[in-house]
Amino acid sequence: MLRGLAFLVLAGLSLSGCLDSRDRIVADSSRSDAGPASEADDSSEPIEKVSRQMVWQPEPGGTQVPLWPEDLALLKPDTGDHAEEVGNGSRLVAGRPWHWASYVTRPTMTIYRPEGENSGAAMLVLPGGGYAAVAMDIEGTEICDWVTRQGMTCVLLKYRAPQEWARNEQGVGQPPEVQLPLQDAQRAMGLLRHRASDYGIDPDKIGVIGFSAGGHLTAAVSNAEQRTYPLVDAADQESSRPAFAILMYTGRLWDMRSPKTRLDLAPWVRISPKAPPTLLIHAMDDPVDDVRHSMAYGLALDEAGVPVDLRIYAKGGHAFGRRPTSNPITTEWPGQVEQWLRDIDAL
Repeated sequence: MLRGLAFLVLAGLSLSGCLDSRDRIVADSSRSDAGPASEADDSSEPIEKVSRQMVWQPEPGGTQVPLWPEDLALLKPDTGDHAEEVGNGSRLVAGRPWHWASYVTRPTMTIYRPEGENSGAAMLVLPGGGYAAVAMDIEGTEICDWVTRQGMTCVLLKYRAPQEWARNEQGVGQPPEVQLPLQDAQRAMGLLRHRASDYGIDPDKIGVIGFSAGGHLTAAVSNAEQRTYPLVDAADQESSRPAFAILMYTGRLWDMRSPKTRLDLAPWVRISPKAPPTLLIHAMDDPVDDVRHSMAYGLALDEAGVPVDLRIYAKGGHAFGRRPTSNPITTEWPGQVEQWLRDIDAL
């Protein structure tokens, strides 16, 4: 019996996946997430990949703050102390380049205040990038531009990366025992609740939206029953579970070893009946993260009694962010999210 599951199939052009590869910044070859993609019809021409060593900085209007105390020793990503870099992907998305940050050893969150009347709600944005890099504009700052126009505070997470998912004998990527992006997401949620009055937000209305690998991260923080790191300070006494969750073209949730007629969860996915109301949006023709990831997760949440809505479009591809193409999903999903937030009284 489907208690809280709404299922909608909508019409939608195909995007082909492409994550910039440089040095050790590579997508997980299990193909559960390959980072931001390019529009197939007029934006698939490769462009020069350019990167440089620098710490990513927001444009005016964003306030970047560290997640962890400066003197706290943190576990490092796969590349150790390699200096942070910022670069662009090798293909265009909707006619424009997209940009990433990687070799991130000191994660941050960037606060963007709401435009107009403050609703009190806040959205933590978790970009994709295959856990190899963090797609800072197409699935980050551009999302915050939209979130703040809804009267919400937007918080962009730059989590530690890269962190490889090693493949098993079947060639399927496996999560590392300690997931650094999950630690960073949990820390950010605690900080936001602890500083809610300073940021002008309602601690009971802090949700999460994640894209691609960030969708998996959204699921992980939604279902975690406790912190995945030793508590540091008072912020870690706050709940790290979001009040609502939105997963865009997520991966790493469906058991890719199972027949396509089965919607089994990957063995590392745990579902909590305490998970928040959840909205999943995906395209049937996604060439990178199979729509079954969203379907399997949605059905599992429903079985646990968690309210879940699922929006499936016929076409759309992968990793389009909020950039409009000829696919309806690229222009319609923000309205779908806004209405859903109102339906659950988050706005």
